[in-house]
Amino acid sequence: MKVDILAIGAHPDDVELGCGGTIAKLISEGKKVAIVDLTQGELGTRGTNETRAVEAAEASRILGISARENLKMKDGFLLNSEEYQLEIIKVIRKYQPEIVLCNAIDDRHPDHAKASKLVSDSCFLSGLIKINTTLEGVEQKFWRPKQVFHYIQWKNIEPDFVIDISGFLDKKVEACLAYKTQFYDPNSTEPMTPIATKDFLDSLTYRAQDLGRLSGVDYAEGFTTEKYLALKNFDGIIF
Repeated sequence: MKVDILAIGAHPDDVELGCGGTIAKLISEGKKVAIVDLTQGELGTRGTNETRAVEAAEASRILGISARENLKMKDGFLLNSEEYQLEIIKVIRKYQPEIVLCNAIDDRHPDHAKASKLVSDSCFLSGLIKINTTLEGVEQKFWRPKQVFHYIQWKNIEPDFVIDISGFLDKKVEACLAYKTQFYDPNSTEPMTPIATKDFLDSLTYRAQDLGRLSGVDYAEGFTTEKYLALKNFDGIIF
Protein backbone atom coordinates (compact mmCIF):
# COMPACT_ATOMS: atom_id res chain seq x y z
CA MET A 1 0.00 0.00 0.00
CA LYS A 2 1.41 3.38 -1.01
CA VAL A 3 0.61 6.27 1.33
CA ASP A 4 1.18 10.00 1.15
CA ILE A 5 2.41 10.37 4.72
CA LEU A 6 4.17 7.90 7.01
CA ALA A 7 4.18 8.99 10.65
CA ILE A 8 6.67 7.17 12.88
CA GLY A 9 6.90 7.30 16.65
CA ALA A 10 9.15 5.68 19.23
CA HIS A 11 6.10 4.77 21.33
CA PRO A 12 2.37 4.35 20.76
CA ASP A 13 0.84 7.83 21.34
CA ASP A 14 3.95 9.79 20.19
CA VAL A 15 2.40 10.44 16.79
CA GLU A 16 -1.00 11.45 18.15
CA LEU A 17 0.57 13.85 20.65
CA GLY A 18 3.09 15.33 18.22
CA CYS A 19 1.11 15.66 15.00
CA GLY A 20 -2.38 14.26 15.51
CA GLY A 21 -4.03 17.48 14.34
CA THR A 22 -1.94 17.61 11.17
CA ILE A 23 -2.77 13.99 10.40
CA ALA A 24 -6.50 14.55 10.96
CA LYS A 25 -6.41 17.54 8.62
CA LEU A 26 -4.46 15.72 5.89
CA ILE A 27 -6.83 12.75 6.00
CA SER A 28 -9.81 15.12 5.69
CA GLU A 29 -8.18 16.42 2.50
CA GLY A 30 -7.98 12.91 1.04
CA LYS A 31 -4.41 12.02 1.94
CA LYS A 32 -3.49 8.47 2.95
CA VAL A 33 -1.60 8.20 6.23
CA ALA A 34 0.04 5.20 7.88
CA ILE A 35 1.60 5.02 11.35
CA VAL A 36 4.53 2.90 12.48
CA ASP A 37 5.28 2.58 16.20
CA LEU A 38 8.86 1.47 16.83
CA THR A 39 8.26 -0.01 20.29
CA GLN A 40 5.29 -1.26 22.28
CA GLY A 41 6.01 1.22 25.05
CA GLU A 42 6.59 -1.74 27.34
CA LEU A 43 8.63 0.24 29.88
CA GLY A 44 5.83 2.73 30.46
CA THR A 45 4.76 3.13 34.08
CA ARG A 46 1.06 2.84 33.27
CA GLY A 47 -0.75 0.27 31.17
CA THR A 48 0.53 -2.88 29.46
CA ASN A 49 1.57 -3.94 25.98
CA GLU A 50 -1.93 -5.27 25.46
CA THR A 51 -3.73 -2.12 26.61
CA ARG A 52 -1.41 0.10 24.56
CA ALA A 53 -2.15 -1.96 21.43
CA VAL A 54 -5.91 -1.67 21.97
CA GLU A 55 -5.57 2.07 22.60
CA ALA A 56 -3.45 2.55 19.46
CA ALA A 57 -6.08 0.78 17.38
CA GLU A 58 -8.80 3.05 18.77
CA ALA A 59 -6.72 6.19 18.15
CA SER A 60 -6.14 5.03 14.57
CA ARG A 61 -9.88 4.53 14.09
CA ILE A 62 -10.58 8.05 15.39
CA LEU A 63 -8.05 9.63 13.03
CA GLY A 64 -8.92 7.43 10.03
CA ILE A 65 -5.45 5.93 9.59
CA SER A 66 -5.05 3.65 6.54
CA ALA A 67 -2.59 1.25 8.23
CA ARG A 68 -0.68 0.90 11.47
CA GLU A 69 1.99 -1.51 12.63
CA ASN A 70 4.41 -1.96 15.50
CA LEU A 71 8.03 -3.02 14.91
CA LYS A 72 8.47 -4.20 18.53
CA MET A 73 11.90 -2.71 19.01
CA LYS A 74 13.21 -2.46 22.60
CA ASP A 75 11.61 0.38 24.52
CA GLY A 76 14.26 2.46 26.29
CA PHE A 77 17.08 0.89 24.29
CA LEU A 78 16.61 2.20 20.77
CA LEU A 79 19.85 2.14 18.83
CA ASN A 80 20.80 3.59 15.47
CA SER A 81 21.93 0.12 14.45
CA GLU A 82 22.00 -1.69 11.14
CA GLU A 83 19.37 -4.11 12.43
CA TYR A 84 16.90 -1.38 13.34
CA GLN A 85 17.68 0.67 10.23
CA LEU A 86 16.86 -2.28 7.98
CA GLU A 87 13.52 -2.81 9.75
CA ILE A 88 12.58 0.81 9.14
CA ILE A 89 13.85 0.72 5.56
CA LYS A 90 11.46 -2.17 4.93
CA VAL A 91 8.42 -0.18 6.08
CA ILE A 92 9.52 2.92 4.16
CA ARG A 93 9.81 0.84 0.99
CA LYS A 94 6.52 -0.89 1.79
CA TYR A 95 4.50 2.32 2.14
CA GLN A 96 6.55 4.56 -0.22
CA PRO A 97 5.59 7.83 1.49
CA GLU A 98 6.30 11.23 0.00
CA ILE A 99 6.71 12.67 3.51
CA VAL A 100 7.82 11.09 6.79
CA LEU A 101 6.87 12.64 10.14
CA CYS A 102 8.96 11.47 13.09
CA ASN A 103 10.05 12.18 16.64
CA ALA A 104 11.48 15.44 17.96
CA ILE A 105 15.18 16.10 17.41
CA ASP A 106 15.64 16.63 21.17
CA ASP A 107 13.35 15.70 24.03
CA ARG A 108 12.91 14.64 27.65
CA HIS A 109 12.65 10.93 26.80
CA PRO A 110 15.96 9.71 25.32
CA ASP A 111 14.15 7.36 22.93
CA HIS A 112 12.61 10.33 21.12
CA ALA A 113 15.86 11.90 19.95
CA LYS A 114 17.28 8.45 19.22
CA ALA A 115 14.24 7.59 17.10
CA SER A 116 14.52 10.94 15.34
CA LYS A 117 18.05 10.18 14.11
CA LEU A 118 17.31 6.50 13.48
CA VAL A 119 14.35 7.27 11.25
CA SER A 120 16.13 10.12 9.48
CA ASP A 121 19.13 7.95 8.62
CA SER A 122 16.86 5.11 7.53
CA CYS A 123 14.99 7.44 5.16
CA PHE A 124 18.26 8.28 3.45
CA LEU A 125 19.50 4.69 3.33
CA SER A 126 16.16 3.49 1.94
CA GLY A 127 16.99 5.36 -1.26
CA LEU A 128 20.23 3.47 -1.89
CA ILE A 129 19.78 0.92 -4.65
CA LYS A 130 22.49 -1.41 -3.32
CA ILE A 131 20.75 -1.99 0.01
CA ASN A 132 18.64 -5.07 -0.62
CA THR A 133 15.52 -5.85 1.40
CA THR A 134 12.68 -8.31 0.95
CA LEU A 135 9.18 -8.31 2.39
CA GLU A 136 7.16 -11.52 2.44
CA GLY A 137 9.62 -13.06 -0.02
CA VAL A 138 9.41 -10.20 -2.53
CA GLU A 139 12.40 -7.98 -3.26
CA GLN A 140 11.63 -4.36 -2.47
CA LYS A 141 12.31 -1.34 -4.66
CA PHE A 142 14.47 1.43 -3.23
CA TRP A 143 12.53 4.50 -2.06
CA ARG A 144 13.52 7.79 -0.44
CA PRO A 145 10.86 10.16 0.96
CA LYS A 146 11.00 13.68 -0.42
CA GLN A 147 10.87 15.26 3.03
CA VAL A 148 11.46 14.28 6.66
CA PHE A 149 9.79 16.53 9.24
CA HIS A 150 10.14 16.26 13.01
CA TYR A 151 7.20 17.03 15.24
CA ILE A 152 7.60 18.72 18.63
CA GLN A 153 7.04 16.84 21.89
CA TRP A 154 7.84 17.67 25.53
CA LYS A 155 10.47 20.35 24.99
CA ASN A 156 9.54 23.69 23.46
CA ILE A 157 11.64 23.46 20.32
CA GLU A 158 11.27 26.42 17.99
CA PRO A 159 9.57 25.16 14.82
CA ASP A 160 10.77 25.85 11.30
CA PHE A 161 7.16 25.95 10.15
CA VAL A 162 3.67 25.27 11.47
CA ILE A 163 0.56 23.59 10.09
CA ASP A 164 -2.79 25.26 10.71
CA ILE A 165 -4.91 22.69 12.56
CA SER A 166 -7.86 24.97 13.29
CA GLY A 167 -10.95 22.79 13.29
CA PHE A 168 -8.95 19.63 14.05
CA LEU A 169 -7.71 20.14 17.61
CA ASP A 170 -10.72 18.31 19.07
CA LYS A 171 -9.98 15.29 16.86
CA LYS A 172 -6.35 15.31 18.01
CA VAL A 173 -7.33 15.43 21.69
CA GLU A 174 -9.89 12.66 21.16
CA ALA A 175 -7.22 10.45 19.57
CA CYS A 176 -4.79 11.16 22.43
CA LEU A 177 -7.44 10.36 25.03
CA ALA A 178 -7.95 6.97 23.39
CA TYR A 179 -4.83 6.08 25.40
CA LYS A 180 -6.91 5.85 28.57
CA THR A 181 -4.14 4.33 30.67
CA GLN A 182 -1.62 7.03 29.81
CA PHE A 183 -3.30 10.38 30.38
CA TYR A 184 -5.21 12.27 33.03
CA ASP A 185 -7.93 10.27 34.73
CA PRO A 186 -9.01 11.47 38.18
CA ASN A 187 -10.30 7.97 38.97
CA SER A 188 -7.12 6.10 38.05
CA THR A 189 -5.27 4.20 40.78
CA GLU A 190 -2.09 3.82 38.71
CA PRO A 191 1.10 5.76 39.59
CA MET A 192 1.22 9.39 38.49
CA THR A 193 3.54 10.25 35.61
CA PRO A 194 4.44 13.59 33.97
CA ILE A 195 2.06 12.97 31.05
CA ALA A 196 -0.79 11.76 33.29
CA THR A 197 -1.30 15.15 34.95
CA LYS A 198 -4.13 17.51 34.12
CA ASP A 199 -1.55 20.19 33.32
CA PHE A 200 -0.09 18.02 30.57
CA LEU A 201 -3.52 17.37 29.10
CA ASP A 202 -4.21 21.11 29.11
CA SER A 203 -0.85 21.73 27.42
CA LEU A 204 -2.07 19.99 24.27
CA THR A 205 -4.44 22.90 23.81
CA TYR A 206 -2.35 25.81 25.01
CA ARG A 207 0.70 24.89 22.90
CA ALA A 208 -1.52 24.68 19.81
CA GLN A 209 -3.11 28.01 20.80
CA ASP A 210 0.27 29.67 21.27
CA LEU A 211 1.66 28.46 17.95
CA GLY A 212 -1.60 29.59 16.39
CA ARG A 213 -1.28 33.01 18.02
CA LEU A 214 2.22 33.41 16.68
CA SER A 215 1.22 32.37 13.17
CA GLY A 216 -2.16 34.09 12.90
CA VAL A 217 -4.51 31.10 13.14
CA ASP A 218 -6.56 29.53 15.94
CA TYR A 219 -4.43 26.40 16.45
CA ALA A 220 -1.21 25.09 14.93
CA GLU A 221 1.33 22.28 15.22
CA GLY A 222 5.03 22.92 14.74
CA PHE A 223 7.70 20.96 12.90
CA THR A 224 11.41 21.18 12.24
CA THR A 225 12.85 20.31 8.86
CA GLU A 226 16.17 18.88 7.74
CA LYS A 227 16.43 20.97 4.59
CA TYR A 228 14.99 24.17 3.20
CA LEU A 229 11.39 24.11 2.09
CA ALA A 230 10.81 25.49 -1.40
CA LEU A 231 7.46 27.15 -2.14
CA LYS A 232 6.02 27.16 -5.67
CA ASN A 233 4.38 30.49 -4.88
CA PHE A 234 2.82 32.40 -1.98
CA ASP A 235 -0.73 31.12 -2.46
CA GLY A 236 -0.58 28.69 0.45
CA ILE A 237 0.62 31.22 3.01
CA ILE A 238 -1.88 32.31 5.65
CA PHE A 239 -1.76 36.07 6.17
